[in-house]
Amino acid sequence: MTSDGAATESGYLLDNRQREAGQRFDALAEIFDGWTFDHLDRLGLAEGWHCWEVGAGGPGVPAGLAQRVGPTGRVLATDLDISWLADPLPAQVEVVRHDVVQDAPPAGSFDLVHARLVLVHLADRAEVLKRLVAAVRPGGWLVIEDADPALQPLACPDQHGPAQELANRIRAAFRTLLAQRGVDLGYGRTLPRVLREAGLVDVAAEGFFPLTSPVGRELEAATVRHIRAQLVGQGLIEEHEIDAHLANLRGEGLDVTTAPLITTWGRRPA
Repeated sequence: MTSDGAATESGYLLDNRQREAGQRFDALAEIFDGWTFDHLDRLGLAEGWHCWEVGAGGPGVPAGLAQRVGPTGRVLATDLDISWLADPLPAQVEVVRHDVVQDAPPAGSFDLVHARLVLVHLADRAEVLKRLVAAVRPGGWLVIEDADPALQPLACPDQHGPAQELANRIRAAFRTLLAQRGVDLGYGRTLPRVLREAGLVDVAAEGFFPLTSPVGRELEAATVRHIRAQLVGQGLIEEHEIDAHLANLRGEGLDVTTAPLITTWGRRPA
């Protein structure tokens, strides 16, 4: 059951088979890749490392990892849907269809295991985290990045007019759909504790909260188009309201943000 008493639905809300998934991957990469690699580089990501990118989605992070590990390194990029990883990637990137909930972890161990915006969507996230920890070699790093929509729930923190109020109502409806599918809307803030309880050391975390940008509006538009049928079908938002919101996003006067991204890292004891 969800917190409002509705039965939890199954299935990933942001289905990667829809056209908007590619638009979302591009926008997420532009917003978050710099932040992600700032942290991975600080942990010492370098030539020769073996990395597992869990729930890779698009090619951005696997390609960035490959650039850093060089020809002597290895990058395993896995996802349930690998269609967005079809573009040519460097030779050291291996793309494998893998269900991190149902399938056994890949053979071997890794210097780095990284998952961004993956665990928050999984009902079995605690068990999956154990598998990710086990895949890290002694002395290696686990980096988990997940959203915390409850920490800052608004699309427009500066709610000063009707356009902003509409954006925030649509964001609230989006959170309702996520909760119905078992998403923990406060998961991001728990990650430091979760990694320590899993036996990792040198645990630390930082939050990323981009307040507004053109690509942020693109991400919002792609996400709303992606879930439009569910929003309308459940009576959460009306068609004309979605049309108005999408029109507002085509201008430059609507400052929309994403949920804060909590980046947490820990090292498996040697």
